[in-house]
Amino acid sequence: MSVGVLALQGDFREHAEVLRSLGAEVELIRRPEELDRISGLVIPGGESSVMDKLARAFGVAEPLAEAVRAGLPVYGTCAGLIMLADTVIDGIEGQQSIGGFDIAVRRNAFGSQTLSFETDLDVPVLGEPPVHAIFIRAPVVESVGTRARAIATLSDGRCVAVEQDNLLGTSFHPEITGEHRFHDYFLQKVAAAGFRY
Repeated sequence: MSVGVLALQGDFREHAEVLRSLGAEVELIRRPEELDRISGLVIPGGESSVMDKLARAFGVAEPLAEAVRAGLPVYGTCAGLIMLADTVIDGIEGQQSIGGFDIAVRRNAFGSQTLSFETDLDVPVLGEPPVHAIFIRAPVVESVGTRARAIATLSDGRCVAVEQDNLLGTSFHPEITGEHRFHDYFLQKVAAAGFRY
């Protein structure tokens, strides 16, 4: 199966390497016509406001929003999660999201990069052992709508991983810790969806 990684900005190379290691064919996506060749898409971490501007400048934002509405499986990490959220709290002026995920996300919820941290998370859909997660200028899911569900929370109850139908999102970066279970879980969604845009 061919899975795309949005390659406008951020750590798209790391996601591509993980997906290839799990047996997926990977396309780096920069133009709208490239969406026709994939059965799923990963939106990487990076700077969400820059990613938004580039997605619109390259003409990929609206076709991607249409594909999400049509059921394209998409996994967003950190900035990618922000890009998928229906509501972005305290985005910069003019910032837009692709939407489709029934959640409200707060950007940089944990502060500056110097306040980055690591922790272990229980993620029941992935089983044992706990997921070792790295949070770098990470967002947090402030509210989860009726169509979405939380699949991991911090010890204080804040939601940091969600899913909704063919959508998956994490506040953290499994692609840089050697934690491949989220990507494998996503590839199972892609295979089950059999998506053709």
